[in-house]
Amino acid sequence: MSNKLSLPISIVIAGLLIAGGIYLNGRIAVESPTVVQKQQAKSQNLSGVIRPIDANDHVLGSANARIVIVEYSDTECPFCKNFHNTMNSIMQEYGKDGKVSWVYRHFPITELHSKALKEAEALECAGELGGNTKFWEYANKIYEITPSNNNLDPKELVSIATSVGLSSTTFSTCLESGQYAPRVNLDVSNAQEIGAAGTPYSVVIDTKKGEYYPLEGAYPYAQVKSVIDLILSS
Repeated sequence: MSNKLSLPISIVIAGLLIAGGIYLNGRIAVESPTVVQKQQAKSQNLSGVIRPIDANDHVLGSANARIVIVEYSDTECPFCKNFHNTMNSIMQEYGKDGKVSWVYRHFPITELHSKALKEAEALECAGELGGNTKFWEYANKIYEITPSNNNLDPKELVSIATSVGLSSTTFSTCLESGQYAPRVNLDVSNAQEIGAAGTPYSVVIDTKKGEYYPLEGAYPYAQVKSVIDLILSS
């Protein structure tokens, strides 16, 4: 990474990490930056750790986007619910012209949210039955209606499937089979391998320069936009 680029991006991301109103592992980050937070302000070499994006991933946006944001998320995490809205806004602005793509990966924190694992499987079933479009429609709907913190009624999983145009019978069969538990656990293992300790955990990838910028927490739209604009202008 060139010195010209590394300094401003480090300043922006470091500012994000210590700014008020940023959700970090279930709390508001208002204290002075820790050693870990300072490290996150710099690009990290994750190319050999983060799982390469492939046909099994759920991608919104262009495969040729300059910036790829890989998010590891928990459907019952209230901070993930907030960040899902942020990412939808980012995609509305940058996705339509192919500048940014969004990769969704599962990271249910079952110690806190026992229902999140089955909800992640439900997302996979939606993807199997309706392709990428239905996966994202289902994801948007579940984040919209969940009260978070393990409070979504499991009966809603089939109702959501019906609301996005999937067969309730076929969906129920898929969900009850548990066939996608290994697929979800694959994402969980990768999240742990790259050092994710909470959700949401995202990695902003500059595909042009091969730079990886971890973002730990539910960053507001304005801050995510600042990082994106800085990368795009380089």
